[in-house]
Amino acid sequence: MAVVRHIVGMGGGGFSSEPDNPLLDDFVLSLAPRTPARLCFVPTASGDSTNYLVKFYRAFRGRAVLDDLTLTGSAQLPRHPLQTSELEAFVLEQDVLYVGGGNTANMLALWRTHGLDRVLRKAWEQGIVLAGLSAGLICWFEASLSDSFGPPAALHDGLGLLSGSACPHYDGDPARRELYRGLVAEGFPEGYAIDDGAALHFEGTSLSQVVTSRPLARAYRLTRTSAAISEEPLPTRYLGTK
Repeated sequence: MAVVRHIVGMGGGGFSSEPDNPLLDDFVLSLAPRTPARLCFVPTASGDSTNYLVKFYRAFRGRAVLDDLTLTGSAQLPRHPLQTSELEAFVLEQDVLYVGGGNTANMLALWRTHGLDRVLRKAWEQGIVLAGLSAGLICWFEASLSDSFGPPAALHDGLGLLSGSACPHYDGDPARRELYRGLVAEGFPEGYAIDDGAALHFEGTSLSQVVTSRPLARAYRLTRTSAAISEEPLPTRYLGTK
């Protein structure tokens, strides 16, 4: 049977910002090959925040077999980060890897230091679902609009599992929309803009669908022509009942 490779990237949403709206998180779990799914949270972008970890375990308690992957450790937690030699075996035991938001540039640097970037590619190739929001969306692309260094700016440092670029939180900041459109017009890789509450679902490297936890959330495809920037709204599927 052919392996189906899934990536679900949220512009914003999920348990950390929509704690009373589990629609996007339920969708991610529905893609797992086993029930209950083995679900691992990767909070690197937040500096392995203890509060973020607590929110994760509270949100998914009783819904999956839970674990987390930390690389920096925490004085507040009676545990230690995995050693580099253990990473691959641990990661490949999971069904879903859920990447949290935060500082994308710092996250990518740590992943590469520990070799996690290569392990994540292997996990994806073996059919483990890769998911996340904000930093956990844009990390899978070649490039992105990121606020890792202060105000949103171009980041050319993604993992490149998906081609092009991505911009999260598209409906949350008009300046972000203007900047992303301007970057694409100037030659930045074409890509996707995703509102909070919307998620891109890729099967392999092809966009399969856009799903939303809010009826009005949207995602857009930005392309460049000789005359202008095209911002095409993509068809969406609201996961709730209207």
